[in-house]
Order: sequence, then C-alpha cells, then structure tokens
Amino acid sequence: MTLILGSMPGKVSLAENQYYAHPRNYFWRIMASVLGFPEELPYGARCQMLIRSRIALWDVLKACTRSSSMDSDIVESSMITNDFERFLSGHPDIKAVYFNGAKAETIYKRRILPQLPEKHANIAMTRLPSTSPANASVPFPVKLAHWRVIATTVTTLRSGSC
Repeated sequence: MTLILGSMPGKVSLAENQYYAHPRNYFWRIMASVLGFPEELPYGARCQMLIRSRIALWDVLKACTRSSSMDSDIVESSMITNDFERFLSGHPDIKAVYFNGAKAETIYKRRILPQLPEKHANIAMTRLPSTSPANASVPFPVKLAHWRVIATTVTTLRSGSC
C-alpha cells in the first residue's frame, strides 16, 4: 500500500470536503495520467481509483492556523499532527510514503518521525514536487515526470514483489 501525504487541505478543499479540490491543483490530473483513468471522473470515482490502486491520501496535520491556503502561512505553534503511530499500526501494509511537497515532508520528519517506533520509521519516503498552484515555478510536465514513480510503486505492490 502507498500513502500520499499533504500538509493540510487548503480552504477550497475544506469547503468542498474533497482532497485537492482547487481547480488549479494538478493532483487529480497527475493521478489520472499515472493510474490511467479519465481526469473528469466525479470525485468519488477518482477516490475509488486510488483505493483500487492501494493508494491512501492523508495529511500530516490534523489542524493548524493559517491566513490563506499557503503552506508558508501555517503558524508553527498552531500545528497539531495526525496520529501516525495509530494509523500506521492499523495499516501495516504501507510500504511507501510520498510527500506532496516540501512542507509535508519537513513537518513529518521533524514532528512525527522521531516519535515513531522503528517498524514505522523505516518505511520508504520520497518527496515529490507539490501539485499546488502555489508551486507554479515547476511546470506540469516536470511534476508529472516526478509523480510517475507512483505507478512504479503501485505496479510493484500489485505484483507482490515487495
């Protein structure tokens, strides 16, 4: 199983109660390309495609204060992380963690990883370029090329060679 972690949903995602709901966020376009499904599928169907591919989505933060949807606006002292020890114990088949951007990786490595038992701390981790429209300096084709590693992981997990 593969886990993709963001930092914290943006305002549009929170309002829509959907991961990566901002229309200029490339997450769903990338997943559609990587996993081979139509990007115009309704949200529930896109989520089902992730489930079928054994991909879970979550966020490093359970709660935080910020003035916008930008990761750079997260108030450090307001961060409350999700319970990863419990989550990973409940999902022992997670073999790879991918971070959707630097902020998710930084928070995870600083606040979560040091608290995890060794069996969870040794899961393979990879930072991918953020799919956020705030990461406009990285063009879509470059983001997609990096995110294609997900297909390799999913194929490997499906084949049982892990």
